[in-house]
Amino acid sequence: MSNTDPKAPRRALVVIDVQKEYFTGGGLLIEYPPVEQTLPNIGRAMDAAQAAGIPVVVVQHSEAASAPMFAKGSTLWELHETVASRPHDHFIEKAWPSVYTGTDFADWLEKHHIDTLTVVGYMTHNCDASTIFEATHRGLHVEFLQDASGALPYANEAGQASAEEIHRVFSVVFHTRFAAVGSTDDWIGAVHAGQTLKKSNIAVSNQAAIAKR
Repeated sequence: MSNTDPKAPRRALVVIDVQKEYFTGGGLLIEYPPVEQTLPNIGRAMDAAQAAGIPVVVVQHSEAASAPMFAKGSTLWELHETVASRPHDHFIEKAWPSVYTGTDFADWLEKHHIDTLTVVGYMTHNCDASTIFEATHRGLHVEFLQDASGALPYANEAGQASAEEIHRVFSVVFHTRFAAVGSTDDWIGAVHAGQTLKKSNIAVSNQAAIAKR
């Protein structure tokens, strides 16, 4: 069902930072979910959006040409072929984690009367999270495709966490308040039905956790 149906959600799919930096030995390596799973799902989401008349926004992160990561114009900065080979409706180049910061994203969403934002791409806990939080604060319903995004591991003075832990915990937190978390298959089914993915809430999530003790 396309966005021309007045009863359907006015969706946009935002594809965040699917750049070669995340897939080669010279850059940051997305570990969980494995890219062999998430990259095809990103492509499937883009294809489903195009077929349903849902606008697709492709985002590319850029740093200075001398920067150690995402150096503009470098090979690792380039979009992955999964995204670069597919059509999109709007392109955004950003320099901060949130797609909103320093870009025309908010204006573009308003111009197209978008009320539902679907987020895919990388990384779950950084640019995805920043965009999800801000979109929620701006009143949009947000959907996060758990198998079309991913994380990498961290260790620093505050502790350490695996990529799986980071992705799982952020997904659980999103689903309590900030974004309805689902699979690409779930989302495609919702698109065809003219519905949105539904999230939980803080109280229900908390009580469910207590009940599992």
